Amino acid sequence: MTLLDITASEKPSLWIFGYGSLVWKPDFKYKRNNVGYIKGYSRRFWHGDNFHRGDKDLPGRVVTLVEDHDACTWGVAYEVSDSQMEESLQYLNVIEAVLGGYVTKMVEFTPREKCQGSLLALVYIATPDNPIYLGPATPTEIAAQIAICRGNTGHNIEYLLRLAEFMRLYCPEVEDDHLFSIEAAALALVI
Repeated sequence: MTLLDITASEKPSLWIFGYGSLVWKPDFKYKRNNVGYIKGYSRRFWHGDNFHRGDKDLPGRVVTLVEDHDACTWGVAYEVSDSQMEESLQYLNVIEAVLGGYVTKMVEFTPREKCQGSLLALVYIATPDNPIYLGPATPTEIAAQIAICRGNTGHNIEYLLRLAEFMRLYCPEVEDDHLFSIEAAALALVI
């Protein structure tokens, strides 16, 4: 396995793994995508967002990954071809690293389709040393914050509901307790 997925007839490409808003709104050019998972991480609403889904006074909550050796996180890996790589990485570095405070890491991605082997993918992860990292809270506390926040991209609850919808549509056999308990608590507040 290498960072670049190279065959004799193809130019290099890069796979990028999305587990939050990238699962429904990649907003960068890519060649193809695959639903699948990475092991060793749990998706958590522990990161603050003071631009897209919140502001400086009321930061929204968005997902990051936390190390968890027994867990796996489902999402989408996007193959970015050589000609798309520079533009895609510039875009992602602005929205994820500059505005979001995420760092990059290479992870092993396993596609849902069993006929495809694992591959390396780039992923963006917010760490606890980030100034807008919010850390753990109860599902009720997280839901209450999500229910009232809005940023330049829209309401924070839209982010939550779209992520839950993706999981139900594309990974119906996966039970993401953290995500679904926050969704239930948020819906109870707004309905």
